[in-house]
Amino acid sequence: MALHDGLYVGLISGTSADGIDAALVRFRNERPALVAGLTHPWDENLRRRILAVAQDEERLDLDAYGRLDVAVARAFAEATHAVLAKAGVAASEVAAIGSHGQTIRHRPDGDLPFTLQIGDPSVIAENTGIDTIGDFRRPDVAAGGQGAPLVPAFHATVLRPREGARVVLNLGGIANVTRLTSDGGVTGFDTGPANGLMDAWCLRHRGEAYDRDGRFALSGTVDPDLLAELLDDAYFVLPPPKSTGREHFHLGWLDRHPRVAELAPEDVQATLLSLSAVSITDAIREHAGDALDIVACGGGVHNLALMQAIAMRLEDKALVVSADFDIDPDLMEAMGFAWLAYRRLRGEPGNLPAVTGAKGPRLLGALYAAP
Repeated sequence: MALHDGLYVGLISGTSADGIDAALVRFRNERPALVAGLTHPWDENLRRRILAVAQDEERLDLDAYGRLDVAVARAFAEATHAVLAKAGVAASEVAAIGSHGQTIRHRPDGDLPFTLQIGDPSVIAENTGIDTIGDFRRPDVAAGGQGAPLVPAFHATVLRPREGARVVLNLGGIANVTRLTSDGGVTGFDTGPANGLMDAWCLRHRGEAYDRDGRFALSGTVDPDLLAELLDDAYFVLPPPKSTGREHFHLGWLDRHPRVAELAPEDVQATLLSLSAVSITDAIREHAGDALDIVACGGGVHNLALMQAIAMRLEDKALVVSADFDIDPDLMEAMGFAWLAYRRLRGEPGNLPAVTGAKGPRLLGALYAAP
């Protein structure tokens, strides 16, 4: 067996903060196999607090920041206990946890670039009894990179095509694409919104955390004027490497467009779905037009209206889901952070400079030892 093979837990709560994805993964000879996985629900009050902070609707003093950091970590520990219980695996059998944490701010550009994820890994280690690796993104940012997306390297491990080029499309709160080629090439970047804006608008107007099957959007009509205004955002024409998050694409950003107040909520939702579909497919056309197929993963695969809109705009390419390759689309990212923890213990770099723009390969994550 290869060095440090064994069981690892990967944890992540994405941009939409719709739950903590936990994946128990076994590595054998450097190949991953999912043992068990689940999405652990947030306490609703804690989730609303996270979203308010991430959207810059609430400013935290240091005491409030510290409490939120610990509360998130305890929830991540609970997710770990839940996935181990589901698998019937003892904590002592797990080599390490790879915890992405919860991003509340991501500013990788400018004179003082930074990225900030909360969920203190020390608290996770203490509450699970498992060595925890966290703080994956900051080493890449320190090296001049975007710190995101980090999962394309994992995509290359599990989904590299046998010939030609392939796109892996992650539909989280933010969408990101990975272009893989059979000769070893890997590129990738965030395209912009996927579910995040739609989820936030749905929560505001329907009190529901997400738009099930895209029904809210399908009840409305796309407003071409608003769509054109939204697509005029400078982010969409930035060249890769690039990354973004809720600190840019949030309801405050949407509300700055006067046209929003003139439309029915369902028409805004329909337009937001179109914004996601158009920005995603335009990015694929421009940067991965040679791809033969697109493998979708993330929570957005369950939004049938979004998937259909993407498929219609990319009719010449096969759009499939990662489940067709025996990879749960809801757990791809969590598996990726288990893989990054595995890489960290092996002393191997986790970033791809061609994706993030970092100066070079870097060892990602810091180890927080369990008692």
